[in-house]
Amino acid sequence: MPIEPVSFTDVSIGGLEYSPVAEALAGLRANEARYFSNKYKHTFSVAPAAEAPEALAWVEEILQSEREIVPTSPALEVSINDVDGIFWVHVFYESGLAVNVLWTREDSGKRAVGFKLSAGMEVPPELSAFKFARQKSKLAGEIRGSYFVIKGEHPLP
Repeated sequence: MPIEPVSFTDVSIGGLEYSPVAEALAGLRANEARYFSNKYKHTFSVAPAAEAPEALAWVEEILQSEREIVPTSPALEVSINDVDGIFWVHVFYESGLAVNVLWTREDSGKRAVGFKLSAGMEVPPELSAFKFARQKSKLAGEIRGSYFVIKGEHPLP
């Protein structure tokens, strides 16, 4: 699958053009790239969602089985990262929603789903039960985020 590194110094909407909040979503994606670069010295890369069907299905199965959440927007891109014993999958949706699953490989480790909403998008109906904290970002403007802890077992893709 063609994997494209995400720049946090030259923010581009490439791959996200179909989103009505493409610039804010690109900023959110760049914000994730900066986090991985600063914390893990890791290059955050993305691929078209159609080219990562197993990872996308894994994320959406966790959403469905843990909280009965079914995203109503098409997935545009997927990022798969395996750093410091943590398997991460990020999915960027056309609506401006970014979902990430953090899965620590150790049995006693952290396992959670995070949601981030791009500036300019409404809270999707499927996430209306969540409270969102606000965070300022130079790259993404205001990011609204929430999460939940994964309770079940979900074999890695």
